[in-house]
This record gives sequence, C-alpha cells and structure tokens, in this order.
Amino acid sequence: MSRHVSNVEDRSPVKRLEEPQRSPKKLRLEIEIDENMSDNSPERNRRANFSNVNGVNRNLNIHSVKPTTKKLIIKNFKSEPKLPDDYHETTWEKLKSAVIAIQQSKPNEYLLEELYQAVGNMCSHKMSHILYNGLSHLIEAHVCSNIERFITEPMDRFLFLKKMNDTWQSHCNQMIMIRGIFLYLDRTYVLQNPNISSIWDMGLDLFRKYFMLHTLVQTRVVEGLLMLIEKERQGDKVDRTLLKSLLRMLTDLQIYNKAFEQKFLQATERLYATEGQRLMQELEVPEFLAHVDKRIHEENERVIHYLDCSTKYQLIHTVEKQLLSEHINNILQKGLDNLLEENRLHDLSLLYQLFSRVKNGLHELCLAFNAFIKKKGRTIVIDPEKDKTMVQELLDFKDAMDNIVACCFKKNEMFSNSLKEAFEHFINQRTNKPAELIAKFVDSKLRAGNKEATEEELERLLDKIMVLFRFIHGKDVFEAFYKKDLAKRLLVGKSASVDAEKSMLSKLKQECGGGFTSKLEGMFKDMELSKDINVAFKQHLNISTLDLIPLDMTVNILTMGYWPTYTPMDVTLPPQMVKFQDIFKEFYLSKHNGRKLQWQPTLGHCVLKARFKAGQKELVVSLFQTLVILLFNESDEHSFEYIKAATNIEDGELRRTLQSLACGKARVLNKIPKGREIEDNDKFKFNNDFVNKLFRIKINQIQMKETTEEQKATEERVFQDRQYQIDAAIVRIMKMRKTLSHNLLISELLAQLKFPVKPSDLKKRIESLIDRDYMERDKDNSNQYNYVA
Repeated sequence: MSRHVSNVEDRSPVKRLEEPQRSPKKLRLEIEIDENMSDNSPERNRRANFSNVNGVNRNLNIHSVKPTTKKLIIKNFKSEPKLPDDYHETTWEKLKSAVIAIQQSKPNEYLLEELYQAVGNMCSHKMSHILYNGLSHLIEAHVCSNIERFITEPMDRFLFLKKMNDTWQSHCNQMIMIRGIFLYLDRTYVLQNPNISSIWDMGLDLFRKYFMLHTLVQTRVVEGLLMLIEKERQGDKVDRTLLKSLLRMLTDLQIYNKAFEQKFLQATERLYATEGQRLMQELEVPEFLAHVDKRIHEENERVIHYLDCSTKYQLIHTVEKQLLSEHINNILQKGLDNLLEENRLHDLSLLYQLFSRVKNGLHELCLAFNAFIKKKGRTIVIDPEKDKTMVQELLDFKDAMDNIVACCFKKNEMFSNSLKEAFEHFINQRTNKPAELIAKFVDSKLRAGNKEATEEELERLLDKIMVLFRFIHGKDVFEAFYKKDLAKRLLVGKSASVDAEKSMLSKLKQECGGGFTSKLEGMFKDMELSKDINVAFKQHLNISTLDLIPLDMTVNILTMGYWPTYTPMDVTLPPQMVKFQDIFKEFYLSKHNGRKLQWQPTLGHCVLKARFKAGQKELVVSLFQTLVILLFNESDEHSFEYIKAATNIEDGELRRTLQSLACGKARVLNKIPKGREIEDNDKFKFNNDFVNKLFRIKINQIQMKETTEEQKATEERVFQDRQYQIDAAIVRIMKMRKTLSHNLLISELLAQLKFPVKPSDLKKRIESLIDRDYMERDKDNSNQYNYVA
C-alpha cells in the first residue's frame, strides 16, 4: 500500500479519474420492438442505442417473433479486438513523455484522462510489468541526477538545506501526479503482486537509495540540521519550517533514527553536560532551576514543532540527566537551606517539580528536607536563651514546614512523614524542657487577660499545640507542669475561659486516654462541688443568728490527691476572718464527718473597699496584700518589722507583697525611703492621695520566678511517679508470664512504658522488686526471673 506523507500537500491539477471498464462479459438480451413505432420516436431511438455497448459495435440478429414485434439477441465478440503492432511502443512513449514533463515541470501535451485510459488498456492487455519497470527506470534516473547534483554544485550549508528541501518537495509532488496517472497500475498489478512496492513507496525507496548511497549528501544534511538546532539553542532565530520539512523527509525515508537521532542526542548530551557544569558554578540555585525548567520547556517545544515524537523521551531524559541528575547533591547542598529559611515557595515548588522528573530526586530532596528540619529545630530547642520564645518559634516553624509540604511538595506523604519524624527527633533532644515550656505556654494562653485571640483563634492555637505535644516523649512532665498551672488558674480565678479549659482537657484525654487526665478532671469536679458548698454555706449564714460583719467569703474545697502539693504556711489573720473560717469548718465537717480541712492562705484573694481623698475604690488583691493593707486601718504608717510581726508572712513573700503595693503601678502605699528594693528599716505610709480613673483596680502580686529548686522538685515528683509506673509494669508482666528472661522483660517494658527510660533504670527497678520479694532470680539461670505469688 502507498505510504502517506504528512508534510506534502497534493496541489497537482490531476482530476479524479475513473478506472477503465473491464471487457464486458458475454451478454444475451431479448428486446421486443413495436413495428408500429415511428422510426424517429424517442423510444425507438433509446432502444436502438443498445447497438453500441461500451463503444464497441455489436451484431444485432433480429428474428421475427410476432407480426407486431421483433426479438433482438445481443452477443459478445467471441475474442478481444486485436491491438496494432506498435501499440505498446506508441503508448509507452506517450506515457514516458508525460512523466518526463511532470519531472521537468513542463506542460503536458496529453489529457490526463487519455493517459489514465492508456495505462488501463496496457494493464488490460497484460503489459503491467513492462509499464511498472519502465516507470521505475524513469523515476530512478531522475532521482539519481537530482541527488548527484548536490555533490557537484558547491554551496553553503543553509543554501544546501534549502535546495535539498526543494528537491524533496518537488519529488513528492511529482510522485503524487505520476501516481494519479498510473493509479490503475497501482490498484491492480501492485495489489496482485505483494513482492513489489507501490508507486509511492517505489519513489521513496529510490530516493532513500541514492540519498544513502551518497554519504556526503546525507552527512551534510544531518550536520546542517544539527547546526540550525544548535543556533536555536543559543538564542538565534532559525527557519523551523525548513527543519520540520527535512526531518520529516528523514522520517519518511525511514532513516531518521539511524542517520540523525543518535547524532542529535549525542550533541545534546555534550551541550548540556558542559552547560550544567558551568552554570552550577555561576548561578545561584533559584536561577539555575529556572534555567533548567526553561531548557526542558524549549526541548518539548522542539518535539512539538519539528522533531519526531519518538525522540521526546530520550531527548528530555538527556536534558534531565545532564542538568539535574548529575547535580542533585550540589543543588541541595548549595541552595535548599536558603530556600527553606526564606520560605521561597515558588522556587521550592519548581525544585520539587524538577526533582520529581529524575530517579531518586524526591528521595534525596526528602532526606535533605529532613536534615534541615532537625538542624533548625535543634537550634531552637537546645539554646537555653530561647526558652522564652521556644514554643512560639516551634509553632511558627511547624506552620512554615506544613505550608511548604502542602503548597510546594503536593502534600506528598513521604515528606509529611519525614516532617513528623524530624520534629519528634529534635524536640526530644533536650530532656523534659520542651514539655515544661509547652505546658507554660498553654498556661499563658488560657490565663485571664489574654486578649490576643478570639475563641476560634484560641481553639486553632490549642490544636497546633497538641501537634507539638504529640512529638514529646515525656508527656508526664507536661502533665505535672500543666496541672500546677491549671490549679493556679482555677483557684485564683485567672482562667480566661472555662470552655477553652475543657476543650484543652478533652484534647489531652483524646490523645493520652482517661488515665492521663483523671486528676485534671478531678480538679474541675472539685471546683463544681465547691460552688454548691458555697451556696449552701451562704444559706446557712442567712438563717444563723450569729453577729457577723458584712464579709462575703468563698471557699474552694480541694481533694488532696487531685491538686499539686502546697507548702503549709501559717499567717496571722484578722479575728473576723478567723471567725468565718471556724464557722465554715463547723458547717463543712457537720456534713462530711471524718474529713480534715487544711487552709492554704497562699492561694487566697480578696476584694477590699478603700477610701481615698479622690473617693472610694475597690482593690482586687491577694490574701497577703489584704493582711498588709488592713494594718493601715490602725495607723497611717508602719515599719517593715512591725508588718512582718503583725502578719507573720514569710520574709521573701512579704517583701514581694510590699513591693507590689508600694513600688508597682497602683501605689496604695508610699515607701520611705523611695526605691525598688525592700529593706529591713523601710517604713510604709498609706497613700491617701492615690488616684486612678478605674473604680475597681487589680493590684497584681509580684510573682517570684520559678527557681531551679522548684523546677527540680517538680521533675523529681515526675521521676518518682515514673518509678511507681515502672514497678507496676514489671509486676503486671511477671504476674502474667510467671517466668521471663531479662532481655524479654526489658523489651516488653520498653514497649509498654509511655515515657523515655534507660535500660539501666529498668534494671535498678528490677533489683528493687527482687529485694522487696515481688520476684526472684531463677536458681539455675541467673538471667531469668520468676514471679513470687
């Protein structure tokens, strides 16, 4: 079958010709003719036309059948008409002259229909092979002369390519016109003989033969094409139509792969290998990535416009290999950290897109991403100077990395898992401290007076904090500090929102289970029960006949096991307060027999009505501040020693209390002499000239910063709790297994315990349980333990 050439347009004036009719089969017709019909009638003339069928005269034998009709019988000739002796020579000369006229672009003296009919007649008379061979010789001679012309005529490369393209286009147009004339030959003789090529394929074969035979011509064409492509890659404008036509020529001649593609790919590899090495040194990573993306886009455009589609994979692979694969480590080492630090989303997206094109590109990118997070995160966690801002920095860092994974890395699960692993790694590089600081950060956000965020924003912030909390191994450390801060918020009334508190508690419960939050929930229950008790107490006071001053006392009853341990402190209270305490104690114990109440003055706070020259004010103060201020009802001035003796407040606490009243923003006392520090010989005087635009004024107690000893005490309590948990786990495992080797016991303990622990610590607890007869070593194997029932 003929091969279709997509780049050649058939513009020849050849009309679509019908095939000549085959020799008619033998035919016998019976026709009734009305003798009465006029000789010149149309019907008679129509019937008489049967006398000439297919242009050949027939003998009409008319037999009389009836008086009024005649029966005609039409028969074939018994044999084909004999052709003239010189028919072959004259017809071929006619066809030959037509072919040469087409090849020389001259007018044809014969009608195309006549030529087509001549081909059909020669084929009908078994001269197809002579016709085919003659046509082949004509085409071969013409192609040979055209190709050889390029060897003898000197010309520059571009002119050479243009003339070669013109020759190819002319050859294709000529073959279309020639095939139109010899179409009958193509559809009969060629189809009946599968060993020979169609007229179109014959033309291609002959062109290919002489094109490849003259290697100089082939080489100059290929080198010229490579020259044009190289110029285009350097930024010059070239004739893409010429490139497309010549490359399609090579494709149609079926020598594209052998003659051009391999040389083209080798030239591409050399070009981009050199360019990659040079630009990696000269450009910054963002500019280098943009250049690589531009190059890949350009090569794709070349495939679309003039290269064969079969070249696309190898071409793009070559570009990716030379510009990306060979430089993966250099790109990551040179620029990834800066891109991540500066949050260059566009460049990171391009980096991900390009690395996804090469083998192991994303794997290497993920490893480098993981290493950056660990390095950056460690600098945030390890540096003690960053403790104040650690949690916020971690939250911002996590947001930035999450955004990069979502926007730049297409939410790739490999990068998401790597991000989680990196955070879990570096956040536990510093034992216990991150857990403590996260708990304090939550306290700062849930404390009253925090107006930085709306409820919805606070909820989102708590969700982010929970993400950090999940990475922490020592969750019991977080619990200890969170519990201590929660107690202060609940007891001093500094909680910003009960809903936010319960929301955080729900999140912790969902994450760690009910056992983790049981004590925290108990604290909330105590606060709820205290409300009911206070209501009942006020009703009790209303019906009592006692003579009491107008004092509104609220008491919170705390279950000792739920709340942090507070150091008892005895202070001297005014008689009126002591009286109210005694009444409440009698009231409570009458309802809850067998319980013991222990007052905690460090957690108390009061609202005082104070009269100044400017008018009456309400002061919201701590119990210690209250005890100091009430002394000035007796006298307007007191010494430090007198106040200390009268209140019995611990020295350090008293100094901070006096500092808050005399040296803070709301100075209801005047210190003599003035100064920030409280000395033993200082005196204090009631400030009757105190002025403030607010009616209710809150005087904050100066909080002593948590000392190293207090932090160690909290950590020690956590360590003690861990020992209890280890002991319980060992006993639980041994009770179930009865007998177990040392290594298996250690493995099971590490799997069950939810906090980081060293094998040496576990060994100490095992020894302790052996000493206390909970378990024993096997007599025959010292490395095996038995449970003691």
